[in-house]
Amino acid sequence: MQAAPQWATAQGRPRCGVPNLPRGLRLQNRQKRFVLSGGRWEKVNLTYRIMRFPWQLVKEQVQQMMAEALRVWSNVTPLTFTEVQEGRADIMIDFTRYWHGDNLPFDGPGGILAHAFFPKTHREGDVHFDYDETWTIGNNLGTDLLQVAAHEFGHVLGLQHSNEAKALMSPFYTFRYPLSLSPDDQQGIQHLYGQRLVPSPEPHPTLAPPAPGPTRPHPKAPPPPQPGDIDTNEISLEPDACDTDFDAAATIRGELFFFKSGFVWRLRAGQLQPGYPALASRHWQGLPTSLDAAFEDPQGNIWFFQGPQYWVYAGEQRVLGPAPLSDLGLTSSAIHAALVWGTGKNKIYFFHGGSYWRFHASTRRVDGLSPRRTTDWRGVPSEISAAFQDSHGYAYFLHGRQYWKFDPVKVRVLEGFPRLIGQDFFSCAGPATLPYNAFL
Repeated sequence: MQAAPQWATAQGRPRCGVPNLPRGLRLQNRQKRFVLSGGRWEKVNLTYRIMRFPWQLVKEQVQQMMAEALRVWSNVTPLTFTEVQEGRADIMIDFTRYWHGDNLPFDGPGGILAHAFFPKTHREGDVHFDYDETWTIGNNLGTDLLQVAAHEFGHVLGLQHSNEAKALMSPFYTFRYPLSLSPDDQQGIQHLYGQRLVPSPEPHPTLAPPAPGPTRPHPKAPPPPQPGDIDTNEISLEPDACDTDFDAAATIRGELFFFKSGFVWRLRAGQLQPGYPALASRHWQGLPTSLDAAFEDPQGNIWFFQGPQYWVYAGEQRVLGPAPLSDLGLTSSAIHAALVWGTGKNKIYFFHGGSYWRFHASTRRVDGLSPRRTTDWRGVPSEISAAFQDSHGYAYFLHGRQYWKFDPVKVRVLEGFPRLIGQDFFSCAGPATLPYNAFL
């Protein structure tokens, strides 16, 4: 398979993962440090399309970085690049995960960062970035998108790795601004396409370190594809909120979070936020893939439960865990749901099967060893998988794909419940409309 090199981590330093030319291989011109792939485009006016976007950056930021990364090559050649929004383009750019159809799977955070395919190959023009990396702009807090994109576009245009350490096409990733081609890069690309026929424009002002923009995802960015699928990039990994139950749910910082199989859905004022569902590990590193329960305590700490263990986070920083449930005075092997109850978040209840305990966050202990029966909560099913309270004081109990809304004044489930979670919280198709008393 003639894929261009992949950015990878080797000996602690990011680099391309495909081997360089073997030692002893002679180049036809030993004065050349640049290396050609053996292919080039037979035209100079190329189109490109961005299929999916990374969750950390808004669409406009990614579009700007891709345009600037291509501009470093068009500034010194007759090449032009035009972005298109639909159909097949010459250069197809995608942010994807694990197995994604080209037999060159990504490996999650770290390791392989990106790869591209040379001209004259069966996937010419394809450029893939690992969705699970921490993509940044203008800083070295993660992986700088502009640097990696410009390097990968060099491969798409026909350049292999350079033997020049300071070249953009060097196998080693180095964060540096302003982004520019070395003389070696320029000689290589002009060997393929010739020199620009008009004077090169002044360096684009945004090639200097751009101010880091907001790190929110684009509202319409499609989800990442499913690991293990080798035929298409269009099948997504995350469960469909319209066709699944949830592992846990919690109100955190006034927003509603649903958890399922390592993913999290985030609702604010009843609206699913742009870029979600997303990997829960993006917010809370170190969490297990599946969760049993979650809640926010009166001090703002966020608790997560899975099996016989629990974790505590201050915001997105882990401060405790995994720790055994026995530290909380629990003899149960797991907690199925956690509910914060009351205006001051001063009542916390743990549910398991048909039983529940009251928990005190101040002492981090439950009341006694003997639980009470969930029949105290009139109308609530004996088995629940998640629970939370809304801003009006109503409690919600989830089981399967349904939920029950609990009135704090009448101390019982409201009439007309259970209802479908997907229909009322995620606007999924259904016979009824969103009720006036749904979570806001």
